[in-house]
Amino acid sequence: MTTVIRTHGVENLVAIAERFTLQGQIVDVQAFGSGNINDTFLVNIDSPGDKHFILQRINTQVFRQPQLIMQNLRTFTDHICQKLQHTPLDRRWEMPRVLSTKEAQDYYIDAEGSFWRAISFIEQSQSFDTMQNLEQAQEIGYALGMFHNLISDLPPQRLADTLEGFHITPLYLRHYQEVLARTTPQISPEVNYCLQFVSDRTTFAYILENAKAEGKLPLRLMHGDPKINNVMFDTATQKAVSVIDLDTVKPGLVHYDIGDCLRSGCNPVGEETADWESVYFDTDLCQGILQGYLSVAKAFLTENDYAYIYDAIRLIAFELGLRFFADYLAGNVYFKVKHSEHNLARAIVQFKLTESIESQATQIRQIIQDLK
Repeated sequence: MTTVIRTHGVENLVAIAERFTLQGQIVDVQAFGSGNINDTFLVNIDSPGDKHFILQRINTQVFRQPQLIMQNLRTFTDHICQKLQHTPLDRRWEMPRVLSTKEAQDYYIDAEGSFWRAISFIEQSQSFDTMQNLEQAQEIGYALGMFHNLISDLPPQRLADTLEGFHITPLYLRHYQEVLARTTPQISPEVNYCLQFVSDRTTFAYILENAKAEGKLPLRLMHGDPKINNVMFDTATQKAVSVIDLDTVKPGLVHYDIGDCLRSGCNPVGEETADWESVYFDTDLCQGILQGYLSVAKAFLTENDYAYIYDAIRLIAFELGLRFFADYLAGNVYFKVKHSEHNLARAIVQFKLTESIESQATQIRQIIQDLK
């Protein structure tokens, strides 16, 4: 954040914010949130309507085609807003809206080439980094189900794939095998455990992509990053009211979202724990998330979709562990690390989580069956 404020003083930020259509005067612009990709600011305005909006400078090193991201964002948020107007819900639900510039553009490029956009702010809402209780687990599931349901009738071909290869487990496996072929890992009990773990599951890596190729699972739109802190909760009711961080929405399998939501939401000790033996998959939280999810997703899920939910939960934990381990072997080139063994430790956490999921397969499948 500091770099932006130094490069763009408050006057500059105000001038950039004023490029976007709004009613009223800008009061101030403040750095906002803890995201580590884009630079995000909260713009306060003196107006009878909305009091705030979000101003962001997109990190074009990560998102190399920001125009495509904005095109996607405009397409599916407009679709959702129209749908919500025609089918009102019995509870609060909002989607962030793209705000246009005065020239009716969805973004503004400044003199230095920086790419800026403005998005509406979800008022009276907050997010959480960890799961607070079972009710919240149900709300997280509801939020993802509602998001999937609202875009389920939007043809995936309408959106560009801005992250090709993302969540395609066989591609991560191939990358891992290429890294392994050109490196000699420092052998230790931990490294041996990971090598064996991956080796035992190479055929399993293809399970969802094979199902897609065989026509058992349809290509749909997915969120891409449905972790807990991307769900906004009403500060008064504590009910989910929105899903944010929409730059990763793309054509894919909803199963990747379901698996990622459960992988991240049902591991009470978190991804960074040093106590590997304490890692476990909490089936109560799993039941809560799936109960909330399926209460809305029943509207579009097929029999085959249900059949692959357990595999998705197991696969995404395995996939993330595989990515961490491959990065460790490659010399920590992708994920930020605090020490040389950091990615190895992260990989073991995900593999232990996968083991916990596998050991409770019958119970997890029964939960899915009971909630159908």
